[in-house]
Amino acid sequence: MDALIILFIIAFWLCTLLCLKHFWTFLNEKRGVLEHVSKVTKVDPFEKKEKKKDRRAKLFSRVTKYADDFSDLGQRINFFSENHIVDQWLRLSGNPLKLSVARFQGLKIFLLVVGFISGVLAVVIGLPFSQYMLVFNPIIGYFLPILLIKREVKRRQQLIRKDLPDFMDTVSTSLQAGVSLDQALREVIRHFDGPLREEFSRFNQQIDLGVPREKAYRDLLKRNENEEFQTLVKALIQGMDLGIPIAKTFKIQAEDLRQMRQEQVKELAAKASPKVTLVTTFLIAPVSILMIAGLMILNMLMGDNSIFNYL
Repeated sequence: MDALIILFIIAFWLCTLLCLKHFWTFLNEKRGVLEHVSKVTKVDPFEKKEKKKDRRAKLFSRVTKYADDFSDLGQRINFFSENHIVDQWLRLSGNPLKLSVARFQGLKIFLLVVGFISGVLAVVIGLPFSQYMLVFNPIIGYFLPILLIKREVKRRQQLIRKDLPDFMDTVSTSLQAGVSLDQALREVIRHFDGPLREEFSRFNQQIDLGVPREKAYRDLLKRNENEEFQTLVKALIQGMDLGIPIAKTFKIQAEDLRQMRQEQVKELAAKASPKVTLVTTFLIAPVSILMIAGLMILNMLMGDNSIFNYL
């Protein structure tokens, strides 16, 4: 009977792994089909993502509508989240959930209250570690929005840093071919996906609405703290003021950015060596010594030449 139970357990896990494998294959094939359909029908997948993001923002707004009741209290209790800092976080993250500063401040207080209520319920029900949940759940609820928005800021700036060299090379090639800057930006951003496209799409919209070009550049600087991106925008402002060819600006910035990235990789590699040595010294080496010593002791106690054989 035990052997039959073990056989059924092995068969269950085998079937589960096969299901996961086929499901992953299905997702990859579905993604390929959608990309092919988008190319044939000339439907921009970026627009679909934007619509999906808007629907998610509306759903989140409905779920967190009660956070507005705590906005005044949240703006008073602003530990690690002062209003001007929150405003900067929302701008740098692209504000995918369409949050205002007041709603963000109310959201953390709302989650703090929810965490406290869940901790009280855990104590009443008698869940394990409920006394710790009563203390830590409100703290987690308060800091959760702060941690998530800071993570989104970091992720967005990393995506900009990743796509920026290819973007600048492509724009430089288009400019050298005789295309104007505005037209080059409109054509090039269609082949990119992510925050870089969002920023320059907003830039083009501002230009179409008659916003002065220098002000549109300044708005780009306010919405991004990526050092390489800010260097590019400042170079564009300087080139506009001094009459420097824009194509040359993009080309030089792309070369400098790749060189900076190589230096950063070398720096990270140099910093990794002491960390590896530290892990080897304090983790791997002691465990290896303990294993060897344990085998020696077991051999002395239970082996053919055990010390008990001489007693």
